[in-house]
Amino acid sequence: MAPKPNTITPFGPTEPASVCSFHSASPENATEVNLLKESIAWPETPSVRPDFSLNDTSDPAHSTFTILPRRGGGSWHIGDQLEVLIRVSDYRGRPRKSGGDLLYARLQNRAVFAGVAGKVLDHRNGSYTAVFSLLWEGKAQVEVSLVHPSEAITVLAKVTQEYPDRAYFLSVFRSGSVTETVTCNVCLKGPKEKLCNYTDLHTGEPWFCYKPKKLTCDNRITHSKGGFSFKPESNENQLFQRGVNMKVSIPSSGPSSIDILPKLKDGTSDIVKTKPAGYYYQGAWRALDGTTVRQFNNASARTQCLKGKVVHLYGDSTVRQFFEFLTGNTPDLKKFDLKSPGKAGPYMALDYKNNILLTYRCHGTPILYTPMPAIETRHIATELRTVAGGPDTVIVISVWAHFTSFPIEVYIRRLLNIKRAVVQLLTRAPDTLVIIRTSNPKGSVLSEIRTSSDWYALQCYKVLREIFKGVNVQLLDAWEMCLAHHLPHSLHPQPAIIKNMIDVVLSHTCPLGGKSKGATKQ
Repeated sequence: MAPKPNTITPFGPTEPASVCSFHSASPENATEVNLLKESIAWPETPSVRPDFSLNDTSDPAHSTFTILPRRGGGSWHIGDQLEVLIRVSDYRGRPRKSGGDLLYARLQNRAVFAGVAGKVLDHRNGSYTAVFSLLWEGKAQVEVSLVHPSEAITVLAKVTQEYPDRAYFLSVFRSGSVTETVTCNVCLKGPKEKLCNYTDLHTGEPWFCYKPKKLTCDNRITHSKGGFSFKPESNENQLFQRGVNMKVSIPSSGPSSIDILPKLKDGTSDIVKTKPAGYYYQGAWRALDGTTVRQFNNASARTQCLKGKVVHLYGDSTVRQFFEFLTGNTPDLKKFDLKSPGKAGPYMALDYKNNILLTYRCHGTPILYTPMPAIETRHIATELRTVAGGPDTVIVISVWAHFTSFPIEVYIRRLLNIKRAVVQLLTRAPDTLVIIRTSNPKGSVLSEIRTSSDWYALQCYKVLREIFKGVNVQLLDAWEMCLAHHLPHSLHPQPAIIKNMIDVVLSHTCPLGGKSKGATKQ
């Protein structure tokens, strides 16, 4: 709907693997990495001068959206495509002349607990079009919000360029009575002789710690979150204000809702024009990729589905939620105490009677967890090499939340390693069910916005979808499942959303009519 724009890729260049760099890529991956970066390139955004004025930036209060008439006229029907024109203006009411704002659009009916995410198209001239598929009968309310003005995107990209190491980590080294704590990261500045190199020999995933003064590199005991270290420009904080210009609703210039009639009998409508992953109706997620999502509303139904299964959950705390939900709502699935530290895991739960094994293991560094044994920071790609797989094995992977403060190359490298391991697993055991959970929108906290903004999470979402396209895995689209729901966004989605995600996982595990695996549909 718009000509191809001049775009920017807000990340550094790909550098040779021999250089300790946050942007490094192996020679065999360099071309793919560059293509992936191009695929998620953001429209060009305005520069932000030290003396910039907030009045010249996008203001949701002065912006509007308008529901466009149905093509061909007449009433709206299930299967139609709804288009909404969004015009963005600044604080003086002047129309913006460029794009690059981050906008969310959603269609809802709270009375029947229905919702679907809209696709937002950027015309690069201050106007946008939100496109929705009409999927239920009755009322539908349009909601549009400004997540970040384009100038905020400029700042977020700049922060990643200037502070790729703003998240830092610590390790304790110990021998006898001698203890030292040092800083660790994907890459550290300093000569090689001053560093302990813990780069994974199998995956090539880099990890370094500063060498202790008294102890050797073999004396590393723990890994833990250090914190965040960078110096944001104070005047840029005005670009990140809740209730002002961050996740704020844009008003309608006219009617904000429509009435949807039943689908036309002549079959002229097409419910997949905008290709949403699915939608909610009566609070239940209905997938549009051909999967029939069943409702597993009690422990008996979940147990019957998981009977005889081995389920391995790998990744960050957003997949640990699945372990917590299943053990908390399936009484016969008893957690086995592995004496693991806090929330880091690993975890195990067993149902002896029904022969169910459920495990959780966090992904390898970088991971912002409380102190955990360094030996437990294993990479998912390495763990998958030990999985025999088969028709009774289910793998669920969610890796993204600890990568949002790093240049996208760090995340791409991790996903490519996981992809290779998944392909190898499916080659030796093609009946294994592998589910990949995407990133999701989060809450907006100013103190965290420059490390975990939704814009960073959106880059992870787009990259993951590209990397696993065509691979024989099932994609759990957490992004759309959260965006389409009326509950507030959160790093850890609320129980109602998690329950729907579990229903999707179990529906793939126990599909109606038997096993029906297939490549990712996008």
